[in-house]
Amino acid sequence: MTLIGRTRARGVETLSLDSVDTRNALSAALVGDLADALAECGADDGVRAVVLTHTGGTFCAGADLREPPHPDAVVALLRQIVELERPVVARVTGHVRAGGLGLLAACDIAAAGTGATFAFTEVRIGVAPAVISLPLVPRADPRALARYYLTGERFDAAEAARIGLLTLAGDDVDAALAPVLDGLRRSSPQGLAETKRLLTAKVLETFDQEAADLTALSARLFASAQAREGMTAFLDRRDAAWVL
Repeated sequence: MTLIGRTRARGVETLSLDSVDTRNALSAALVGDLADALAECGADDGVRAVVLTHTGGTFCAGADLREPPHPDAVVALLRQIVELERPVVARVTGHVRAGGLGLLAACDIAAAGTGATFAFTEVRIGVAPAVISLPLVPRADPRALARYYLTGERFDAAEAARIGLLTLAGDDVDAALAPVLDGLRRSSPQGLAETKRLLTAKVLETFDQEAADLTALSARLFASAQAREGMTAFLDRRDAAWVL
């Protein structure tokens, strides 16, 4: 059974992360199903744009600590979103944590409702936002990333828009996205593909130059003693040993 819901309306294919029991955490299965759905969208001339959204109150909780995907698979998924010849639009009405922020950054346009919250929680379990930095660092404000990467603080949709993680935020995310989707429907497939290629060139340079090192870093950190303590503490709902 696929973990991705799919609907289509006037050329816009909506892909919904649909693993509510795990808060849409990035498991090996979810990453694989999303990659397959994106590939099908890329090969379908009837798809003008893709909306990436979610069921439940969480867009994505980050990596599934019980069934984590290999870092290479996460890098491949993020690159697939960036390289897809159709614009990918994130639609968020819930919480986004850790690896979920990488999905947002890989999308061309991202919108969220005012109830959405965001946090880079990696430092709190003994790891770092390594591979998700590939799309994040070229697109978001560096001073803001320094703060939120290092502290794991939670921030809201207005702040996410201010720092470049979101394109727009509003009380009604669908009303906010209506003119965006109308614009995409009015645009030619060739025009969209070539314009996206212009916009993503610098992001893909970062993938080319840094993906191997960041993948190795992620694998090393997740295998460390501090990460084992951090993940165990998270799953046990207790403070990690280093909390002061």
